[in-house]
Amino acid sequence: MAKKRIPVVCLVGPTAVGKTGLSLDLAEYLQCEIISADSMQVYRNMDVGTAKIPLEERRGITHYMIDVIEPTETFTAYDYAIMARSILLDCAKSDSVPLMVGGTGLYIRAVMDDLDFTKATRDEELRASFEQIVKQQGALVLHERLQRLDPDAASRIHPNDHKRMIRSLEIITLTGQPIAASYKRTTESPFAPIIIGLTMDRDILYARIDQRVDQMIDEGLVQEVESLLARGCTSKHTSMQAIGYKELMAYVEDRIGLQDAVTSIKQASRRYAKRQLSWFRADPRIQWYNWADNDMIKSISNILDHVKRRKMMIELEDE
Repeated sequence: MAKKRIPVVCLVGPTAVGKTGLSLDLAEYLQCEIISADSMQVYRNMDVGTAKIPLEERRGITHYMIDVIEPTETFTAYDYAIMARSILLDCAKSDSVPLMVGGTGLYIRAVMDDLDFTKATRDEELRASFEQIVKQQGALVLHERLQRLDPDAASRIHPNDHKRMIRSLEIITLTGQPIAASYKRTTESPFAPIIIGLTMDRDILYARIDQRVDQMIDEGLVQEVESLLARGCTSKHTSMQAIGYKELMAYVEDRIGLQDAVTSIKQASRRYAKRQLSWFRADPRIQWYNWADNDMIKSISNILDHVKRRKMMIELEDE
């Protein structure tokens, strides 16, 4: 008899597409809890810039993987996978189907596909040589090398994020493969994902992104960045390389003007949304919905019908 898998609904899509609002509706209909799959919402005291849903707006629905570490700490996809898998296994003890929500595709895959991040090759001498280059020649020299060898990693890693940049270069130098190739699925996952993707016309999405950035500024993102810097956060911390934070850090430090920082945030957010869509569209398991549809009730009904059908198919496959 095949081992029964645990159905998990995953709600994915680009930033500002409307995942948070829909997730609350779906969680109420499914009577389930929500597991965030956002690489920046794990950090405490980073609320405005990560569009973290306030506690009073969560409709009493339990949310996991939000505010789990300090912004001065290192947190990886491996760390996320270990914590989230444990939560999902606990959720599975009830009859409800847990709901994962977020735009960090690697986090979703790390959990759903049971990726193993622990066996990638390491070379202390090589890493030390890269660190020496940073000290003597500057981080941009290494970032340009990463751009040539692994442009996908370079697009996701800021030159000031020395640790991740050096790690990516170490992997591709030793293996000849980009860092993404080192993420291996070594065991059969206990989870059966039912993945819902939200999308919309690009012009509409970009307008929503610009509006969200303006709203974040109005809600105090500059003050949030100032508070984080006062707590000891610097450009060396991965958390401060998040979109919105690194640009406003430059403003707070009088390196650029506020309007230039806001423009940069909007541009970076649009580029990030494009990368998110490219990542998710490569996964054939995703059932896509255009979220600009005026009939939201019908769209939600269609999503719930899809979830119900997929859950029944999973149960039949596992019999």
